[in-house]
Amino acid sequence: MSTSQISFLKGHGTENDFLIVPDPDNALDLPAPVVARLCDRRAGIGGDGLLHVVRSAAHPEARGMAEQAEWFMDYRNADGSVAEMCGNGVRVFAHHLRRAGLVAEGDLAVATRGGVKRVHIAKDGDITVSMGRAELPEDGVTVTVDGRSWAARNVNMGNPHAVAFVDDLAHAGELHGVPPFSPQSVYPDGVNIEFVADRGPRHVAMRVHERGSGETRSCGTGACAVAVAAARRDGVDPALTGAPATYTVDLPGGTLMITEFPDGGIDMTGPAVIVAEGVIDPSWLETMIG
Repeated sequence: MSTSQISFLKGHGTENDFLIVPDPDNALDLPAPVVARLCDRRAGIGGDGLLHVVRSAAHPEARGMAEQAEWFMDYRNADGSVAEMCGNGVRVFAHHLRRAGLVAEGDLAVATRGGVKRVHIAKDGDITVSMGRAELPEDGVTVTVDGRSWAARNVNMGNPHAVAFVDDLAHAGELHGVPPFSPQSVYPDGVNIEFVADRGPRHVAMRVHERGSGETRSCGTGACAVAVAAARRDGVDPALTGAPATYTVDLPGGTLMITEFPDGGIDMTGPAVIVAEGVIDPSWLETMIG
């Protein structure tokens, strides 16, 4: 990893915050320990994850998507581990590209490890991401917190989710560690766990423990998983009714609108903000590498 100055930005989507590292030519090596230290809120800059901004043609994992999407979101969790997708991250990623003059308002394609995501950047600043389809595997888990247990629905949005409906979001506990779930074999690579409470017709609130990051203020794929799980619980399936279903999902950091269409596609709409930009101290990086 080069120890020359590395520029970064800081942004958030409904307070799910990220470091943004522009690196169009994929010249930077970002090992997991360095990413984890950068995301550390005391010893680093702080963030729920890191968005490595690379041209698809320059990254070995994205070259096959380069004809569909010029830009690849190489997403890392706060612990430095690689992740398939991050819904809030895609909105912040797209906002950065627009702010940097690399793309225009309107439609945009972004390559991710979860596939190519279609994005629309509206004039009012809201960003809509086509999140793909939800998969609903039959095998679920039981989640237990402080002696209470709930059956959790298995929803896959390109990354795995377990959605548990609770009477009170406080029942989720502190969410510092991974809430215990069983059987472990359902999610061998870990899982994002959502706790959901009703707020009104097609309106829910949630808290989430994201694998590799702990409790976060917001999770875009989690909000999509929650909306789909809530719709099926409510007996709503757009594939059967022929009509889109929209759920309002309140998160600690803000509100997202999730729409599922009859063809199975899911759109997520919400804000994205850039709050700062700067340069990582090369001497500090040297201590991380050494």
